[in-house]
Parts: sequence; C-alpha cells; structure tokens
Amino acid sequence: MSTQPSTDEIVSAAIAGDEPAFAALTQRHRRELHVHCYRMLASFDEAEDAVQETFLNAWRGRSGFQGGSQFRAWLYRIATNVCLDMLRRNSRRTAGMRSLAEVPWIQPYPDLLLDQAAPSDDQPEAVAIQRETISLAALIARDVLGWPASETASALGTSVAAANSALQRARATMQSHLPPRRADWSAHEPTAEERRLLEQFIQAHERLDTEAAVAIAARDIRITMPPSPWCFDGADAIRPLMAEAAVMGEWRLLPVSANRMPAAASYLRRPGDREFRAFKFDVMRIEAGIIAEITTFNADLFPAFGLAPTL
Repeated sequence: MSTQPSTDEIVSAAIAGDEPAFAALTQRHRRELHVHCYRMLASFDEAEDAVQETFLNAWRGRSGFQGGSQFRAWLYRIATNVCLDMLRRNSRRTAGMRSLAEVPWIQPYPDLLLDQAAPSDDQPEAVAIQRETISLAALIARDVLGWPASETASALGTSVAAANSALQRARATMQSHLPPRRADWSAHEPTAEERRLLEQFIQAHERLDTEAAVAIAARDIRITMPPSPWCFDGADAIRPLMAEAAVMGEWRLLPVSANRMPAAASYLRRPGDREFRAFKFDVMRIEAGIIAEITTFNADLFPAFGLAPTL
C-alpha cells in the first residue's frame, strides 16, 4: 500500500532538484503570493510577473534554503525582494507625479481571486496579511511583513538608522490619510447599503439618467481614469461625461467587486454593432451613503474577473 509523501519530503525533493516536486510545491502558494505582490505593486499584471520571477529565483537559489517548515516564508521573502526591485525601477517613473491617476500600472484586483487566496486557520501570518486592506500597496517592510529593522535595512540596501527614519516618515504620511485606528484600515465586504447604491449606479448609467447619477454622488466626487492622467472633480463633471457616454451607444453594466469595494463592469454596444463589448470597470469608494470617488479602469482584466468579452 503506497503512502503520499509528506510535505517535508516534497520540500526536500524540490530543494534537491526534483523539478515536478518543486513546481507542485510552489503552485500551492501561487495565488497568495500573487495577492502579496499586488499589495506591494498595485498592479495585477506586474504581480503576475513578480510571481514568475519569484519562482525562477527560488529554483535558482534553492541551495540557499535552510530546510524545515519555512518554505512558504522563504518564498514570501523572495517575492518581497522581487517587488522591492520592481518598485525601485518604478520609482524612477513616478518622479514628479501628483496623484494615483498618473500612476500607469495601478489596477483593480478581483475579489473572487482574493477569496481563493483566503488563508486557512493554520496560517496566522496570512490572516494578519489579509486583515490589512488590499488597496494599501505601499506597506512593504516593517508594518506589513513585521521585519526587524536589520532585515528591512538589508532588503532596502540601507542602514538601520536610515530604514527606521524612512519607516517613521511612512507612518506619518499614512496617518494623514488613514483612519486613526489600525483596525479600521481593513477593507470589508460591501454592505447591503453599498450594494443598493451600486444597483442605483447601474440603473442610472444604463438609462443614461444624468440626474440620477448626480443624486448618488458626493458634491466633491473625484473621478480618475488610470493610466490616463485625467481627473474630474465635483458632481458637475458627471454631466459632460454622461453626455459623452450617450453619444457612444447603449450600455449594460454588471455588478462586480474589486479590492473589497463595489464596482461595475460596463459593456458598450456602439451604433451599428450587434453585441455589447467589454469596455471598462468603475470601482467606487462610498462614504456616508454616497459615492465619494470613482476610479475607472479599462477592460483588460475582464477575464481575471470571470467576465465574458461580449454580451
């Protein structure tokens, strides 16, 4: 009677150079590593690249693994350093940018994939990671991963004093933008009220009802469309946008959820076309029962959300 190899045996075989064992072992962690990399990079596509590079680096550097039950943590360390390298490269692109609307790679993350990466009860460190809102892609070292100052400094290629100083600056910046209690940072499933507001948003846009769209928006609503640098402020900006949408054709919207926020996937049927075609995502931030912010993304990630290209 054959028995299945234990996890330790699979790890040992993988580190010894057994490619099928290594592939099977790393694939167990693909989705959670993808979420981890997205948290740092704010890009679904770049997170995929980071995971691939993580697995490649892990295979090439497998002789440096010390063994034991820390294979998963070892992968996280490699993934983190891969992301840090990518962020260093990206930082050269972001010099002088004034808002997230100008960040070319920011993308939403499908909640259905977040659910697949939900940690089990025997993964307390993954539970801690999940508690942080998925939209905070900038918590990289100390506060997210719990690294000691020395490890953070090593990863950042700087001194401990410089790493601590950078951490203090980051915390001060975050405190100016986030709720005062850390527990309030966590994203949550959309509430019944938020779902009702999303349905109102969908109805207004399918009917091209400008007044209905304005009625559920904050007076100082902000609408951005990354990677385009456009930024529209105030409810009055909705009117020309709705007028432009009416000229483009007919619309059908489906409710989705991204980054634990209500969102709508829009399909457009242009004049003369027979089908509604994937066009955009609108991800909403809701405050006090009205839409405070809309971030509009293109249709590149429809497949990742399990959405068809046409209706």
